[in-house]
Amino acid sequence: MAKTKRTALITGSGRNIGRACALALAADGINLVINGSRNQNACEQTAAMARELGVKAKVAMGDIGQEEDVQGIAGEAILDFGAVDILVCNAAIRPSHDFLEMTDEQWHRVIDTNFMGTFWLARACLPGMVDKGWGRVINFAGMNAIHGYNGRAHVSASKHAVWGLTKALAKEFGPEGITANIISPGPIEGERNDPTMAAHIAEMANRVPVGRLGTGDEVAAACALLASDKGGFINGQMIQINGGAET
Repeated sequence: MAKTKRTALITGSGRNIGRACALALAADGINLVINGSRNQNACEQTAAMARELGVKAKVAMGDIGQEEDVQGIAGEAILDFGAVDILVCNAAIRPSHDFLEMTDEQWHRVIDTNFMGTFWLARACLPGMVDKGWGRVINFAGMNAIHGYNGRAHVSASKHAVWGLTKALAKEFGPEGITANIISPGPIEGERNDPTMAAHIAEMANRVPVGRLGTGDEVAAACALLASDKGGFINGQMIQINGGAET
């Protein structure tokens, strides 16, 4: 009997790390649900590239910082594929706001996108994993979850919350055959729309012992391992891919 293909839902997979993770999973024969909030053309390009690797791929656009959108994204995935076997929560926002000048709206926008979106997606996708007795939750942190940065208190708080959620899910759902881990990339090459973030990344690259930025493919390799059967004994861990940058 042919092995049934698994399905992965990857947020923020129109470009950069998200696209690299999507294509790495597609190369392993995993069907994909590609998500983005604004650039549908980029998401369609990722899906087309995945199909060239022999898997099914659909695009489900939506803002993971809005609960109704999350329900729609997960609902589309489950309707088309029956369940989400691998949930990769990569999408995030990293604006810069001085703490004392930050508005409640600015704070909640980051918390909703970076943390609540991860929570809502896990709550929507985990029942299907429990039913199958197999699943993977792969969240993303970044160095904001380890270091505190000027102007990014909301980002650091949201990513610390994701790390706490990941550890809790690992313990609660491990007995169900489901692992939960978090990937923390360091400075990574990619397209960037925020010039202040690009300057920050360049500054960080100067402190990386290997002397360069990482690549999306290097991050995707870890994602593919965690998503695989061979990664089944890795649970509740933070995998740092940062070239030896200080933690």
